[in-house]
Amino acid sequence: MITSPIRCLVSAGPTREFFDPVRFLSNPSSGKTGFALAEAAAAIGWQVDLVSGPSALTAPSGVALHRVESGQEMLRAIEAHFDDCDILIMSAAVTDYRPRSYSESKLKKSSGVITVDLEPVPDILQTVAARKTRQIVVGFAAETGDIEKGALAKMRAKQCDFLVANRVDRAGVGFDADTNTVILFGPGDEMEKLGPADKSDLARILISRFARLIERQKTRGANSAAEPSPPLIL
Repeated sequence: MITSPIRCLVSAGPTREFFDPVRFLSNPSSGKTGFALAEAAAAIGWQVDLVSGPSALTAPSGVALHRVESGQEMLRAIEAHFDDCDILIMSAAVTDYRPRSYSESKLKKSSGVITVDLEPVPDILQTVAARKTRQIVVGFAAETGDIEKGALAKMRAKQCDFLVANRVDRAGVGFDADTNTVILFGPGDEMEKLGPADKSDLARILISRFARLIERQKTRGANSAAEPSPPLIL
């Protein structure tokens, strides 16, 4: 029997929210984690769509790259592919706020204080996860302070099957670094600490954990009376 490949949708990189033609709000994300996840997923035979904000990285082999800039553009791109995907990995660092208004001309520099009114950017993860049917949804959380408490709250509030959390207040890991240390939260509040390791190595580990849940879901109906399954991420 011929089976269709798993369809994987990955988001990566930062988003930019402009308040005039040359100035914007953003963050230091490079997209390295998302691109590594897309590459790892393609390497095991998944069909991968990668939606990326501004990044200097090139598309991994076999991955369909869709470039966007703002959070609204990323939301539209994710929504366009979500219904057909089996798993969404939302690793992009979406800028949380955008200016309420946009100036068509460059705001002139002055010696005074400039005030920019901000409004929330649509929450892509929460918006899309709320309409999932069969999809596995993986969220990411860049945290400071109590990383476990913040990550678990986000995982529950946004209906994620997995959440990958990392600290962004330590040098050498996280944004724009080649290495990272993360905590993977899974079904039943399972938790696994990963790293420090190269982001490519972490991506392969994470994809293997997600693939395990997909395989379990495929066989759940046939094995409904089987022994309880072992933890997914331990």
